[in-house]
Amino acid sequence: MVSVVIPIHNEEPALLPLYDRLTSVLGAIGRPYEVIFIDDASTDHSFELLANLAETDPHLKVVQLRRNFGQTAALAAGFHEAAGEIVVSMDGDLQHAPEDIPALLAKLDEGYDIASGWRKFRVDNAITRKLPSRIANWIMAKVSGIELHDFGTTFKAYRAEILKDIHLYGELHRFIPALASEYGARVAEVPIQNIVRPSGSSHYGLGRTLHVLFDIVTIKFLLTYFTRPMHLFGNLGLASTLGGGGILGWLVVHKITNGDDLVLEHGPLMLAGGLMLLAGLILFCTGLLGEVLMRTYFETQGRRIYAVRQIRGQREKRMQGEAR
Repeated sequence: MVSVVIPIHNEEPALLPLYDRLTSVLGAIGRPYEVIFIDDASTDHSFELLANLAETDPHLKVVQLRRNFGQTAALAAGFHEAAGEIVVSMDGDLQHAPEDIPALLAKLDEGYDIASGWRKFRVDNAITRKLPSRIANWIMAKVSGIELHDFGTTFKAYRAEILKDIHLYGELHRFIPALASEYGARVAEVPIQNIVRPSGSSHYGLGRTLHVLFDIVTIKFLLTYFTRPMHLFGNLGLASTLGGGGILGWLVVHKITNGDDLVLEHGPLMLAGGLMLLAGLILFCTGLLGEVLMRTYFETQGRRIYAVRQIRGQREKRMQGEAR
């Protein structure tokens, strides 16, 4: 079974064309399927339109979140609701072509765990989107060790068991292949179409691209030091402590041998040594706290990062009827 997860936010004009193309493509594949729309608190009539479709199409489910949680949380909600052995995620603004889904599924049939879309020929603005994205993707490939050209696209196909090991928060949805690689997932790249948005405007701009650089730092920490934060903070703390201690030690020896007034003659150096020593102790304490937090995390994980207002779909109606 294939579950297609689509987060939306104010995409009303695109929904009917997207629905028609999706049902046509998925019907021709010859596999059982479901389509799950996650309405991330749209302020237009997106939810009402999809809820009406769900009344007549048993393949369709619509989940409405209580407030705007963001794309990562919306995807997490869709992944939680998905019942298929294969999960396809895509955007709801028609910039992703449903006709590319068979190519993603074919790559999974070859034995891969994740088929990641690659917008090989991008139609975005060269300055605000293409260049920053190319730089970010190059850095991410080096940091993660996963040779992908396009980490940013939502259009991907996953084996469902891979997603069970990934806990999403922040803006980490674009880095699922990197996170999954830590669990041994095999990742392949599939060229996809990149279509000019037919209506509306993008929810993201240059500021979002800049934020990706901070996410890359987060990913580096998660991939390398997540389960052993003391290795990072301990090394930094050791270097700072040794540097500060060495400076202060040299000043003490200098005071004994020459009798200089350290405050007047070496005040800035003495201050730097003291600050480095203090910083080293703080970094050691941060590492210890990180170890405690990681232990707490692994013992209590499973908490959701979203809240569902309501779910529309025929399966839910049948369950309610049986309960009565």
